[in-house]
Amino acid sequence: MINNILLYNSGGGIGDSIQILPLINTLKHELKNINLYYISAHNNHFNSSLKELNCDVKDLDLKIKYFGFRWWHAFLVKKKFINSKIKSFDLIIDLQSKIRNTLILKLIPHKYFISPCYNFKLSYPRMNVKKEIKVEKSILNALNNLLKSDFKFCEFDINKIDKKFHLEAEKLLPNNNYVGLSVTQGNLYREKKWSFEKIIEIANYLLENKKTPVFLIQKDNTELIKSIMRRVPKALFPENESNLACPALVSCLGKRLDFVITIDNGIMHMLSLSKVPMIVLFGPTSSEKFAPTYKNIIVLDSKKIYGSNNIDSISVEDVLQSAKLHLNF
Repeated sequence: MINNILLYNSGGGIGDSIQILPLINTLKHELKNINLYYISAHNNHFNSSLKELNCDVKDLDLKIKYFGFRWWHAFLVKKKFINSKIKSFDLIIDLQSKIRNTLILKLIPHKYFISPCYNFKLSYPRMNVKKEIKVEKSILNALNNLLKSDFKFCEFDINKIDKKFHLEAEKLLPNNNYVGLSVTQGNLYREKKWSFEKIIEIANYLLENKKTPVFLIQKDNTELIKSIMRRVPKALFPENESNLACPALVSCLGKRLDFVITIDNGIMHMLSLSKVPMIVLFGPTSSEKFAPTYKNIIVLDSKKIYGSNNIDSISVEDVLQSAKLHLNF
């Protein structure tokens, strides 16, 4: 019997959390009435910025900053569990593959342990698992191996989001012919900006073709918003006009858009929950690992097109040609 499950996610971005939603939903759907706990080296977005997604993921707060990234954390783990309400987990699921992090995580008391680290050889019991590029698919294979099951992914249902966000999205974008643009990066350590001039050229091209450019940019990016407004006065900034601005609203706004042009960022993942058609631009990051996989996702990867990690090598014409060929634009 599996009741208490712990997920460990070393990734710090909102997108990293959103990517594991199908796994979370699958665990809840297939194993019923489980208590799902979460520990991260960074913030638990499910209890902060993503709380409106109503995922019901409890926080395991060991009060260890950047958990798993320092060897000395190993000396704290058992001490932390002496006074913990939970003395052991039925199952720990490791969503990363750094051997240091995995060995430290494995010190948390458990019955079963699943980790892709060292090709699943550090799992308990050891298992022979087909490894996939997307870690959540590998984990599902391991879960099926462990439980002798045939679980399938349960996708996130956007209707779980409170109706007020859906109504707000309709109020902000009440008409048709909207195209979303997402151009800001969340991860500051990997340069994946598409040039400002290219963004402006795309926005004006949309206007010439009777489409309204909708920029999905957090309202604290005031200088960028002002710069775009000067060059594209008819552009819309819905998050700037709402007191409900948050990832849940962005996901609901996706339902109001004809399609989206975006770089690989957290907003891309938020919008993916609405299954809106997207043209996604990749540079230094892996499109196989991070791109959404549903129908009407068009990936433009500079590594594959131009043999370069520089996302800015992707041209305006590349983007427009994809829109014309695949999105009836």
